[in-house]
Amino acid sequence: MKVKIGLETHVQLNTQSKIFCGCRNPVNLKKETRPNTLTCDTCLGLPGTKPRINRAVIDMAIKLALALESEIAHGTFFSRKTYFYPDMNKNFQITQYEIPLSCHGSVNVSGKKIKIKRIHMEEDPAKLVHVGGLGGKYVLVDYNRAGIPLLEIVTEPDFSSPAEARIYLQKLETMLEYLGIYYSTSRAVMKSDANISMEGGSRVEVKNITGTKDVEQALNYEILRQTNLLKRGIKVERETRMWNPGIGATQDMRGKEEEEEYGYIFEPDLTRIDIQDAYIEKIKKELPELPDQKFVRFVRDYKLPEKVAESIVSELDLAELFEQIAKDVGPKLAGTWIAGYLKKTLNWHNLRFRESGLRKEWLIYLLKEFGAGKITDRNAELVIRHMVKEKEQPGKIIKKYKLGKAKIDLEAIVKKVVEENKKAVEDFKKGEEKAIHYLVGQVMKSTRGQVDATEIKHTILRML
Repeated sequence: MKVKIGLETHVQLNTQSKIFCGCRNPVNLKKETRPNTLTCDTCLGLPGTKPRINRAVIDMAIKLALALESEIAHGTFFSRKTYFYPDMNKNFQITQYEIPLSCHGSVNVSGKKIKIKRIHMEEDPAKLVHVGGLGGKYVLVDYNRAGIPLLEIVTEPDFSSPAEARIYLQKLETMLEYLGIYYSTSRAVMKSDANISMEGGSRVEVKNITGTKDVEQALNYEILRQTNLLKRGIKVERETRMWNPGIGATQDMRGKEEEEEYGYIFEPDLTRIDIQDAYIEKIKKELPELPDQKFVRFVRDYKLPEKVAESIVSELDLAELFEQIAKDVGPKLAGTWIAGYLKKTLNWHNLRFRESGLRKEWLIYLLKEFGAGKITDRNAELVIRHMVKEKEQPGKIIKKYKLGKAKIDLEAIVKKVVEENKKAVEDFKKGEEKAIHYLVGQVMKSTRGQVDATEIKHTILRML
């Protein structure tokens, strides 16, 4: 059954102040601030106040538009989107509608071109706090979030699977980090509204999904739900739903609004924004090397395998670390270990490199020890694990846990293991390949990983 999916992604920007006033932007703060303390008359929407545009927001929007090869409007303006919810104290949101900042861009996802319909600027509404959960006793409103600058990136319904949507969002998140306008490790949030329709049914919108994996899970659930309805002869109604990760399902919120219901009008308190070609060119020259460009260079100049290069450039801090380490230990060794053991350990602890407390000097020292044959790959991986846990330099960890190579009578240990595991020896002689791996494991256990597995295997085969 044919599936059509489109995404509307809202990204909180890391500007110092909010979009229409001078209040501090809470996404840059390390700790949660008391409710309603980062506010002023403007972001509270008090009568008589007038907004003023934060130029840094425009610059960031132009950066993203250029990165997505989108057409930038030379004249754009803001509009009022009217709706009556407690999180929008003015009873309207300042956004863009008629002429967005840019349109007609694209992102390449696994060789498929995903078209970007529009990119526009807007303000974030306040935060609703449901005391006792949804359907609880009452709802509180925290206006600290009101006025956080947002970029909304709207795609065409070009996705044909939830997996494509996830890959797109991962690429978009990486691009935003390279541009320096959003960091996943900060308090900034990236949320998506997913629009999905099945052949024979109406379009359903799933609101406010945080996280790329959650988007994929929510869409998979909706495909299953809508398919079952259509199979039973029940029409899929146009509606807005919410994703509940706790139960792994979408839930009904309300009927889907049409754009006309929002009563858009031009924002009279903000002037038209004129963007000159010279200004666009200035920002274009300041753009960093983007992930796809870095991927091509890593494969071409460093001769990295595509999978290794793809893994490294997916995180800006790892890409920068690779180039620093490759100067000392060579690109092959640096790439293999960063994309493999290091990234695996960081993912296990749900950490990015910049949060891990590791230093590039530590990794250079460890890889030089490994390259010189002074430590096995198994024990070098253990050193990385201990470095992440203990925030200690590798030399001390190697000494503390006795992980360096020692003078070992390998043949004597192998002989003992062979004598104690006669069944495994017989199984190997009968052609069972797994038996040799078992024997290697027993020897590695006896040598505490201080001898390379390949050397152990050769010794066992020679003895047998």
